[in-house]
Amino acid sequence: MADDIDLDMLSNWLAKHVDGFQPPVAISRFPGGQSNPTYKLATPSGSYVMRTKPVGALVSGAHAIDREYRVIRALNASTVPVPTAYVFCDDPAVIGRSFFIMDYIPGAIHTEADLPDVSREDRGRCFDAMNETLARLHRVDPVQIGLANYGKMAGYLERQIRLWKRQFEADPAAGQFDQMDQLGAWLLANVPDDDEVSIVHGDFRSHNLIFREGGTDVAAILDWELSTLGHPITDFAFHLMMYRVPQGLAGAGIKGLDFAALNIPTEADYVAAYCKRTNRDSIPHLQFHVAYNLYRFAAIIHGIKSRALRGSASAERADSVASSLDAFVDLAWNEARLAGMP
Repeated sequence: MADDIDLDMLSNWLAKHVDGFQPPVAISRFPGGQSNPTYKLATPSGSYVMRTKPVGALVSGAHAIDREYRVIRALNASTVPVPTAYVFCDDPAVIGRSFFIMDYIPGAIHTEADLPDVSREDRGRCFDAMNETLARLHRVDPVQIGLANYGKMAGYLERQIRLWKRQFEADPAAGQFDQMDQLGAWLLANVPDDDEVSIVHGDFRSHNLIFREGGTDVAAILDWELSTLGHPITDFAFHLMMYRVPQGLAGAGIKGLDFAALNIPTEADYVAAYCKRTNRDSIPHLQFHVAYNLYRFAAIIHGIKSRALRGSASAERADSVASSLDAFVDLAWNEARLAGMP
């Protein structure tokens, strides 16, 4: 067994539900701090990935891997690069918790925003591939691929601000910040009237992408836990946030680097490329969306720090990430000032 998974039970179930599957199965868990445990299944018929709910009691509505399976399965009918999703199982008799099976995609995952493990020549191509891939996702019509009810069709940004404001205020273990209180109130009172709807990923960063083995194009987008229907610019601004975060801060930023020397596009060029790919002349309220995303990121880190203090954080780097909380609160505050906050 691995993590109390009965491989015989799992193999018998997969043989009945995945075409071409051949036992036996060799199982290994992917490292890292994923909230949903993820495993590689090596078999004579090929390799698969199994993504499961965590073991034990769960917060209501969290770890909705059925939604992850649904969006990946739907996007299999599009040109968005995702693994082939094969089957979802919610029968606890198989491994004790829900799971789904998808293709294993070989390739490279770059965990640092400046892609230090990529050659200078390839780095620019990788940045362009990320830009093109997110634009491609935002061009997909959710209705045409069966995702019309994957989320609400309006009001995403306001709902998200309310959600993260509640999350922050409800968990005081890591301390409360007057700046966050003021930010939450100001953001909620100044939501732009520019609503749009697309499929949004919610955590589009290099560490959630597989770049094709031996190439620079994106082979697959991973980790769809936060996906829904929402505002594409909010989603893009989360990805763009790397330009506003200093290098080395939670591995999330490239601010202050020599872009020309590294062959990284400037923020203006990156925005222009996205606009061209999504048929926009400009993005009028981009600064507000960036400020919101830094507020959201600070709220997420606040939660991680709270769980680390309680000894319940699952991420291996929880303490390191939590130490960046003050810096992200300050970044969110400064970006909101640029967006017009008094």
